[in-house]
Amino acid sequence: MSNGYFYFPKPKNEPIRQFEKGSVDKKKLKEALARAKKTKVDVPMYIGSEEVRTGNTQSIHPPHEIKHSLGVFHKGERKHITQAIAASQKAKAKWAAMPWEQRASIFLKAADLIAGKYRYDMLAATMLGQSKNAYQAEIDSTCEFIDFLRFNVHFLSDIYTQQPISAEGLYNRVQYRPLEGFVLAVTPFNFTAIGGNLPTSAAMCGNVVVWKPAETQIYSANLTMKILKEAGLPDGVINMIFCRGPEVGDVCFSHKDFAGVHFTGSTGVFQTMWKSIGENIHKFKSYPRIVGETGGKDFVMVHPSSQPDQVATALLRGSFEFQGQKCSAASRAYLPKSLAKQILTKLKADMAELKMGTTEDFRNFINAVIDERAFDSIAAYIDSVKKEKGTKITAGGGYDKSKGYFIEPTLIETKNPSATTMCEEIFGPVLTIFVYEDKDFSKTLKIVDTTSPYALTGSIFATDRYAVKEAIEKLENSAGNFYINDKPTGAVVGQQPFGGGRASGTNDKAGSMINLYRWLSPRTIKETFNAPSDYGYPFLAEK
Repeated sequence: MSNGYFYFPKPKNEPIRQFEKGSVDKKKLKEALARAKKTKVDVPMYIGSEEVRTGNTQSIHPPHEIKHSLGVFHKGERKHITQAIAASQKAKAKWAAMPWEQRASIFLKAADLIAGKYRYDMLAATMLGQSKNAYQAEIDSTCEFIDFLRFNVHFLSDIYTQQPISAEGLYNRVQYRPLEGFVLAVTPFNFTAIGGNLPTSAAMCGNVVVWKPAETQIYSANLTMKILKEAGLPDGVINMIFCRGPEVGDVCFSHKDFAGVHFTGSTGVFQTMWKSIGENIHKFKSYPRIVGETGGKDFVMVHPSSQPDQVATALLRGSFEFQGQKCSAASRAYLPKSLAKQILTKLKADMAELKMGTTEDFRNFINAVIDERAFDSIAAYIDSVKKEKGTKITAGGGYDKSKGYFIEPTLIETKNPSATTMCEEIFGPVLTIFVYEDKDFSKTLKIVDTTSPYALTGSIFATDRYAVKEAIEKLENSAGNFYINDKPTGAVVGQQPFGGGRASGTNDKAGSMINLYRWLSPRTIKETFNAPSDYGYPFLAEK
């Protein structure tokens, strides 16, 4: 029985480790990488209390070393989706009734396990499975994941304390219930932390979840499930399945107990989901919550008052870290003519120093893109530049998939602000530059706002405060996360809640209490201590 008011204070962000030469962190991480490469995993689906192995397996390979096998995962069928839903419903009542402090303790323990016992294993899984270098893996799979778990506990604790006022003679209160049904979490390959946050944030609120991770993230998702189970997550609360996306949608979006979807992925897939949910709206017990973050065509706008070296560094990091495979990655930039040469000279010089190769070699800044499909798509965009008038590749542009899916950081310069690579999401290490006349700063802001259907991230570089003010105002709806004198990537939980509008999603801000409200169904309760026993009101009386 709960006899206390349990409150979880705001945590501090997990410190980022740098893996300096000769450090204990680098030594332990290299040891974890070596262990992982020697071990062949056999990854099951997790449905209720069962580890389901179908025998229909698919190999897992590092994107940067495609001939090496990390193991296999077992692919599911339509029946496994139905089984996962059934397992979630079996676990629902008991999980929803669990006292808040007990639920919170599970996720706080999971955060501690990632921060301690499993830190290097989680890093190694992300580095090998998703081809992230040590630093990119650290800010994602350990620091951000830990922050999601700890901050979400704090945010939810805050939500539960928010209660209405009560007049004399009565008591008002709000009960924050989980949704009625199950939540489907569909997660992407590019962030282990997103893979962990989408199912756990809903589960933390008392919901039960069916989780479909991207096939190219299953290697680290498997470790996430093991950690959650070790932390005490009951069977059936989160069920992880490896089934075809269309089948998952077909089953879940027509099920009477479907209560919501937590999604990160492509705009096209999300729009298809929304359409399917709408067509089946009459089948559900309640209106489902639809939460999605769906990519971007993110910009860097540079004013003539900017510092060229700062701009060049922001463009390199913002465009090419993790091979540009971030929804927030800078993929189009607008440079003033007066600074363009200076910025581009430094940018090209820095790009020439970048080393590309495996994640196990810590000298490599650039690694591989996620798979052959992504490689072919990005390569096609690079090839298309050769056919587009007024557009040319001025640095990089090479690619090779003989040993791994390697694409050089590629710099494109165009005289056409509506060039293909200025408008379409590429999701790779490709940056396109448009140079504008200094006097056309205001005019170019309008181009920035209208070029893309997306509105996820963007930045303004300027020391002129009037220019900053103008950019903030004219680009108000162009980015859900807007940066001043910084690259448009690297949002930190609790500091920059993440999400965008327009074709970039529902802007429900992961890493804040805004997102958690979506997985709660409030019930207002009014209790009257002395109920009226006569229907009449004083105004009815006459002389």
